[in-house]
Amino acid sequence: MRKPIIVGNWKMNHGIADTKEFVAAVDGKVTDKADWGIATPFLDLATAKEGAKNLIVAAENCHFKDSGAYTGEVSVGMLKEIGVEWVILGHSERRQYFGETNETVNLKMLQVLNNGMTPIVCVGESLEEYEAGKTHDVVKTQVVAAFKDVTAEAAERVVIAYEPIWAIGTGKTATNEIAEDVCGYIRGVVAELYGQDVAEKVRIQYGGSVKPATLKALLEQPNIDGALVGGASLQVESYVAMIEALND
Repeated sequence: MRKPIIVGNWKMNHGIADTKEFVAAVDGKVTDKADWGIATPFLDLATAKEGAKNLIVAAENCHFKDSGAYTGEVSVGMLKEIGVEWVILGHSERRQYFGETNETVNLKMLQVLNNGMTPIVCVGESLEEYEAGKTHDVVKTQVVAAFKDVTAEAAERVVIAYEPIWAIGTGKTATNEIAEDVCGYIRGVVAELYGQDVAEKVRIQYGGSVKPATLKALLEQPNIDGALVGGASLQVESYVAMIEALND
């Protein structure tokens, strides 16, 4: 059985004071029903790590080089220095607004894995691609590119987050059936690359307007192993409500 993993992606929200307050309120409520975490802005990471005893703390991005003239970027070594061992890669907003490509996602994946850290790599299609029936083609291209030169042993540690772009921050969400279909397809792509044994170990999240009321039903799907949560992860009340939803 794959243990569910639910990670809140804060994006560009919350400062240090808010982070300290959130972690203090939520960390003690985490249960072993799932791996629970938050991905915070770079500025908040040290504060989150200091207070988190149970929560995973993840960065929202990293660079693929160890160091250099890359103004405004953060290396995995810098993240490791403050104890951060998880990184979100290839989020659609990084792809759309900041020029992230399949190639740079792969370079970051290799850098993260080679440093013993865990990537949460995001894939997903646009509304236009979804309506054109290209979902499977798009996510296969993204998955295959992300895993280029990744060994089978390292692949087992990767978390994949399927986030249909048309469901991020829109209030729309894929039906459980749509989400399960695509997550199952992604697992099949991983099986093509590495074999069924590896594919069965890889955890696949769904992301896109996930709420406390929808989380449990999503996780009842056989190929959905968690969620990458946006807005519902920003407030203590809604985050705790997700924890409680899995305890029912």
